Amino acid sequence: MSKQQEIKGKFSFVSLGCPKNLVDSERMLGLLAVDGYALVADSAQADLVIINTCGFIDSARQESMGVVREMIDRKRSGDLKGIVVAGCLAEREREKLLEEVPEVDQIVGVFGREEIVAIADRIMGNLHEQRTLFRPAPVRAQDDRARLRITPRHLAFLKVSEGCDRLCTFCAIPGMRGKHVTKPIEKVLEEAEELAADGVRELNLVAQDMTYYGMDLYGEPRLAELLRALDDLEGIDWIRVLYNYPRHFTDELYETLASSRKILPYLDMPIQHINDRVLRAMNRRHDRAETEAIVDRLRNTVPGLVLRTTFIVGFPGETEAEFEELVDFVREKKFERVGAFTYSYEHDTPSAKIPGHLSDEVKNERRDRLMTAQRPIAFAFNESLIGRRLDVLIDGKAKDGSDGWEGRTYADAPDVDGIVRVTGRGFGVGDIVPCLIDDTDGYDLIARAEGSPRRRRSRPKPRKRPAASTLTILD
Repeated sequence: MSKQQEIKGKFSFVSLGCPKNLVDSERMLGLLAVDGYALVADSAQADLVIINTCGFIDSARQESMGVVREMIDRKRSGDLKGIVVAGCLAEREREKLLEEVPEVDQIVGVFGREEIVAIADRIMGNLHEQRTLFRPAPVRAQDDRARLRITPRHLAFLKVSEGCDRLCTFCAIPGMRGKHVTKPIEKVLEEAEELAADGVRELNLVAQDMTYYGMDLYGEPRLAELLRALDDLEGIDWIRVLYNYPRHFTDELYETLASSRKILPYLDMPIQHINDRVLRAMNRRHDRAETEAIVDRLRNTVPGLVLRTTFIVGFPGETEAEFEELVDFVREKKFERVGAFTYSYEHDTPSAKIPGHLSDEVKNERRDRLMTAQRPIAFAFNESLIGRRLDVLIDGKAKDGSDGWEGRTYADAPDVDGIVRVTGRGFGVGDIVPCLIDDTDGYDLIARAEGSPRRRRSRPKPRKRPAASTLTILD
């Protein structure tokens, strides 16, 4: 029987939202792949399309719904047999989505992803009676192994926990992802081993609340123990720790971050604001003094540390003085990487009921002012790197069509930070190349290769070969 005859059906996939959602997408892709479905790049050639949506804030929901409506138009024209809407927007809106887009064949919540093959089979068999699929928050974290990764082969995201217990007043994530659930250390290691065997060099650890890791399962934070175990893992070169809520920084964690071989001196820690009254209104579990103590100790403990943080401006009731306090804090602490977001009104969150909502004009103006204050800090950090020799992980050929390459240093997380434009020969995608930083271009760096690239050593054998390696992809 030919490979074409073995194919159960053709599907296209759209993944939206954060890296945590991306992991869910890759798991669904893997499940479909091993069951005989073929992925196609063009939805016009697909029997069905799966859209893994983001439902975090209004702009993300609008993007998700735009894709859904585009696919509905294709279904009406006869190009598609079925549409599956999955992920956070599906979990947040549930049956309401069917009222808005009744042409959708299946609504699948966050914890229904493991049923994606059965759903595809029903659609291919013209059985459309089940329109929604939800599961209660699981008693344990889901198994993310046997994924079909859509990131470049040399980097991956690894989700170490699910959900969040924080209940920040502006955030709908606990309603979509449930309470915090830790993935056991041994399960994280098994997944990391599988990823290493599949060619991953950079492991990006993600969670809704990284520093809370272990509290529900072990009764105490265990992030330091997890990081030490991963630091000993064969095959992985870089480990980046993202989404660190500014609490539960133990002495053990500070020491682990400072002494590890593979844990990069890069930490993402969303602070959101610095004024104590605003932090209380946000229901953040830290105040200014606690935040400053963590930042200062990290600076004094971890050599060469790069700190990334995010802030929300224009929270309901935020005064001009409170905003200026935030700007002064940014100027004082000199974070190398900063993201600023305007407050998004979410009708089903507690902050929607707080008086003093600000106009979009005020929120946008404050965001721009904050980023204007941050820009010279970020540029000065980049300029301080000129003349230094740094390892650069090569992500691909230059997008401008030149003969150069694009990559990242330890100071640059994928997708959110700047890039390094590298000139040189004798290396390729996934190599770690010693480079001399020659110049800057805004948030980016310009470098030239110096010395021999470090390529992947022979891959360690996985405990079990990733099943998703059997994927069929049709052009």
